[in-house]
Amino acid sequence: MQYRRVGRSGLEVSRLALGTMTWGSAVDSYDAEEQLATFLDAGGTLVDTAPIYGDGACEELLGTLVAKAGVRDRIVLAGKAGFGRRGGHVVRDGSRRALLDQLDVSLRQLGTDHLDLWQIHTPDPDVPLEETLAALEHAVRTGRTRYVGLSNFTGWQTGIAQTWLAARAEAVPLVSTQVEYSLVNRDPEAEVVPAAAHLGMGVLAWSPLGRGVLSGKYRGGGVPTGSRAATPGWDGFVGEYLTPAKAGVVEALARASEGLGVTIAHVALSWLLGRPQLSAAIIGARTTAQLQENLAAEDVELPAEIVQALDDVSDAAR
Repeated sequence: MQYRRVGRSGLEVSRLALGTMTWGSAVDSYDAEEQLATFLDAGGTLVDTAPIYGDGACEELLGTLVAKAGVRDRIVLAGKAGFGRRGGHVVRDGSRRALLDQLDVSLRQLGTDHLDLWQIHTPDPDVPLEETLAALEHAVRTGRTRYVGLSNFTGWQTGIAQTWLAARAEAVPLVSTQVEYSLVNRDPEAEVVPAAAHLGMGVLAWSPLGRGVLSGKYRGGGVPTGSRAATPGWDGFVGEYLTPAKAGVVEALARASEGLGVTIAHVALSWLLGRPQLSAAIIGARTTAQLQENLAAEDVELPAEIVQALDDVSDAAR
């Protein structure tokens, strides 16, 4: 496993991170334990979680498994706050009260006294940004997290946030910004990636396989039973990328994979790992076999001409 610094900070992480969004729901405790062991055996360090994941069951499961394996010191634990559940509905809340309450619950469920990276999961237009950012500052000052970052913020929002924090007496910098980023979603390159470069922040990419589309499972227009696209509530999420233009990107990946003798997913992940400012790609899997396959992308290095061809075809598909 290769390792990278997150932006200009001293935080070092594995460039492939373990995503836990479905732990406690689609991924049960047995599979989660196996995935964690597989990830650590491969040299992985960065584990990304949130209190909303796994229908609220993820963090307690993750904390139990980390304690059982005795591996807290081997993990860079990245958490979030900003989404919660009230009355059976998912709500966004960037208030100081909600964020710090969620942080305390996360620490208790994860069985740790601090996170290595704490991120605001989403901007909240109903709360002053300064109030949200002050919660990050307070969390660092009180030792509940070592580093702080953002998630799903635009480039201009990121710039304002970093500038405001830099002017404070505490001068707590944002080290990362987490966004959806893949060959079928290169939107971050317009604003977020340049902002991160200018501000000294690393980019963490979620859904690096384009919501599963870049695994090749939907080639030919079919929707496999048990896939997200066949699951009510997720079908629209995946369907956004099941277009003729995006299918052209997958076919370009397929041609490259045949020539290199690797999987389509390996080519897609290798392309992303070569992008400027990228600190890590967060890979989530339903099975250990899927995780093992994705981790093997570490051994793939794309020739420059293939990178350029993928740049061109994905550019045309925007």
